Amino acid sequence: MGIQNKVRVITAPEDVTNIKDYSVFLAGSIEGDTAQKWQDKVIQALEGDQVTLLNPRRLNWDASWKQEITNPQFNEQVTWELDALEQCDLIVMYFDKGTKSPISLLELGLFAKSGKLIVCCPEGFWRKGNVDIVCKRYGVQQVDRLEELIEVIKKRKK
Repeated sequence: MGIQNKVRVITAPEDVTNIKDYSVFLAGSIEGDTAQKWQDKVIQALEGDQVTLLNPRRLNWDASWKQEITNPQFNEQVTWELDALEQCDLIVMYFDKGTKSPISLLELGLFAKSGKLIVCCPEGFWRKGNVDIVCKRYGVQQVDRLEELIEVIKKRKK
């Protein structure tokens, strides 16, 4: 008998209410095809673990959508992300050094004081100094590699 896949992945715009398992929001670099699909690595590494992963990487994202409050699809995406960030037990944030990640930087500011944020910001990220200073000031745990971020999730959910 193989390992039962207990990891549950919820992607935008699926319902994020009534989550029973330990929940982790996968915040960080997306930027279309520029960022590595680090979320897939986290999902794969947690197969067999009882955890719910909230993944903002929307499968049917359309880059032509106007990023305006009046655009229903865009509004739905941003609202989903804010709801999921507020509800989750843990926020892990990964900054891909090949990206700018302005929304991730915004989310870092919004949730730095939440007590539920862990950041991985590798050398080479264009604003690593800013990220390091914010994390130090607000006591946000940092790790150096994606693998360490995954290990933190495994330890925290127990």
